[in-house]
Amino acid sequence: MKDENYSDTSLFSQLIDGIKPLKQDTHHFKQPVKPKQQFEFKERQIHVDSYFSDTYQPLLPVDGPMRWINDNADKLELKRLRRGDYSPDLLLDLHGLRQSEAKLELAALIQACVKQSSICCCVMHGYGTGILKQQLPLWLAQHPKVKAFHQAPKEWGGDAALLVLIDIGEQPHRR
Repeated sequence: MKDENYSDTSLFSQLIDGIKPLKQDTHHFKQPVKPKQQFEFKERQIHVDSYFSDTYQPLLPVDGPMRWINDNADKLELKRLRRGDYSPDLLLDLHGLRQSEAKLELAALIQACVKQSSICCCVMHGYGTGILKQQLPLWLAQHPKVKAFHQAPKEWGGDAALLVLIDIGEQPHRR
């Protein structure tokens, strides 16, 4: 039995004599798994491209505090927002951001509000050159999840911020 195994081994050795071993191919054809952050960034970018146009001009007031309400929303909501009946659950500070960065952050804030069932948030645009102060209401009026917005009361930033009322769907909400 031992001699038979030995002869098989020597026969095998003769057969493979002179053969070069193959090199391991390190190329993988599977798609790499994308990190969650990259996926969320792409999702925000889709929201920005879909909802925020720089050419759209909604009908906004020219006198008094900045305010707007969606046609489908109850007009009393704007009054409640002005009086401070709603306190913001989430705050977004846009100081020092470019317009493109501010759009991304605004889209992320609205998504976060819907995800966390927060019906009110505060967006602080600051004074600066006034570009964000001018553009922010135009962007907010375009988003379908925004019910209304009003210039924030003093404790939330005054005329350098907006309180935004978000439509979170059919979930019961709190005030």
